[in-house]
Amino acid sequence: MPQVVRSRIGALHGPSPVPPLPHRFRSLADRESVEVLHRAARVLVASLPALTDRLVEALYAQEPAYRAAIDSDRAEVWQEVHHSLRHNVGSLIQPREFRESAHRTSRWIGEIRAEQGVPLDAVLHAFRMGGAMVWQDLVDETARRDPDDIRLLVHVAADVWNFVDEHCGVVADAYRQAERRLSWRRENRQRLMVAALLDGTARIADLAEAAEMLGLPEQGRYAVLAVAVGPRGPGPGAGAGAIARPPVELPVDAPGATPLWHPGPDAEFAILPLTGPPGELSELAAALDVPAGTRAGIGSAVEGLAALGDARRLAETALRACPASGGTVLLDEHLPDALVVSSPALAGALADRVLGPLDRLDPADRDVIVETLTAWLDADGSAQRAGARLYCHRNTVLNRLRRFEQLTGRCLTRPRDAVEVSLALAARRLLGT
Repeated sequence: MPQVVRSRIGALHGPSPVPPLPHRFRSLADRESVEVLHRAARVLVASLPALTDRLVEALYAQEPAYRAAIDSDRAEVWQEVHHSLRHNVGSLIQPREFRESAHRTSRWIGEIRAEQGVPLDAVLHAFRMGGAMVWQDLVDETARRDPDDIRLLVHVAADVWNFVDEHCGVVADAYRQAERRLSWRRENRQRLMVAALLDGTARIADLAEAAEMLGLPEQGRYAVLAVAVGPRGPGPGAGAGAIARPPVELPVDAPGATPLWHPGPDAEFAILPLTGPPGELSELAAALDVPAGTRAGIGSAVEGLAALGDARRLAETALRACPASGGTVLLDEHLPDALVVSSPALAGALADRVLGPLDRLDPADRDVIVETLTAWLDADGSAQRAGARLYCHRNTVLNRLRRFEQLTGRCLTRPRDAVEVSLALAARRLLGT
């Protein structure tokens, strides 16, 4: 009999217990064996402080996850163990009276251990250790009083261990529910913190906590990526929930650390930690895998988490400078376009002033002149290269440019006029004015 008992204790170091089976085992206990169990259990109830001391010492010696808690507050752990033993041993004597309170105690332990971050395997191991110690004391007390009664105690062994398994299931269920609640709270707090950083409303006093929570350096370099899927204009946003998957993909070898995504009402944002040289953003923009029809904008680099609100606004400016057909715009490489979209009213007024005379032409004729003018500017003022792009002779390009000058009164060789024409064309292209 002692070998049977000791082997049961040794099994505690095996695989983690599983929840109890849904069906009930048929008990082998009869009235006489139950009386033996009750006599031994009453002795355990009378010596609970000593049993609690031994179990706490065993937990400290055999379960590393409990050592820190015991070192930190042994009295609190002792009270928890004593409370659990009192209700569980009481359930062996008066199951109806103690069953619900014992379940409440087990659920409470599962919840607080989840909040403390103690691994579930360690909590279940502790319950198994307690069950093994209680069973061994029941056997030892029965053997001391009347060794012949041990044969009767064997009949209730399955019931005792089914009781332990039942409570392991209660603990595991409470632990997982608490873990889900804690996970939701952490994720929600993280979302709120990221939103505050991107809005520029985070308090300076909260930056250290934000850095620790998000795993980001408080004084690091950052940029923000803004992504809008589909055509330009108002529409349903991404909502306030978490993003299931990023709207664009970065290769694993892309510069910078892993981006932190956050949904906004009109775009989805990614905080990009920067760790490389100044040209890192250009490499990152080139590495973006942007699906067709997706618009992406990357703002300029900023210093520190406190500047992420500015970085978001710069990313939104870059996004507005992105063509409606899609693509990626790095703000630092499209500053003139950024100026246009930053002040749409002024940009529209400039476009009307410079290009307004063309609106009196036939639309097809007007579009030819605008297309030629755009090609010539993109070719750095070379009529030869512009003609090659438009599949026409350079003289045709020059004739169209002269016609534009005649209609608008602008001189393309005058730097001021060339700048205004370039900005006016950008306003028409980006704002549709």
